[in-house]
Parts: sequence; C-alpha cells; structure tokens
Amino acid sequence: MKSSSLRDQSPRPDIGIYDCELHVKFTMIEEKWVLENREHLLEILLDALSCGTDEYLESHEVELRVDEIPETSASAVLRRQLIRLKNSDKLG
Repeated sequence: MKSSSLRDQSPRPDIGIYDCELHVKFTMIEEKWVLENREHLLEILLDALSCGTDEYLESHEVELRVDEIPETSASAVLRRQLIRLKNSDKLG
C-alpha cells in the first residue's frame, strides 16, 4: 500500500508529440560506396555530428527546429503510442 501511494504522488513527466527538422550543411571525406545507401549514410553522419568536427568532416551550418504539435495533428499510430506512454506505469 505504501509503494502505490508513493507512486500516485510522484509527478508524471510531460510527454508531447513534436515535429523536428534538422538542416545540416557539411563537407566530408568518405568512401564513395557510403553515399549509395541513404540510411547508412544518415547513420554515419549522425554519429560524426555527435562526435564533433574532425579532420574528415567540416560542419558549415547546423540548424534544428522543434515544434510541439497537437495530438490531433499526429498520425493514429503516434497518438496510440502516446496514450500507451501516458498510461504506462514506467513513467511514474
């Protein structure tokens, strides 16, 4: 009984749905085959950007925009997932 009363009193995190846009301009040295697979290239770029500029990658511009959107504007899949998260015991 004590643990459930503590769980009910703990603040629940505020969860929302966000549109995110990332614009990155860079110059890089890389093997040509990497450019053929977009998903693999994106993975490499995100890893490189998180580590910072080095001798193989020069960032020129990095712009990030994040906007919260109303739940009603999100897809049905995201709305269902949001409801599951809000009702989950894992959040509280």
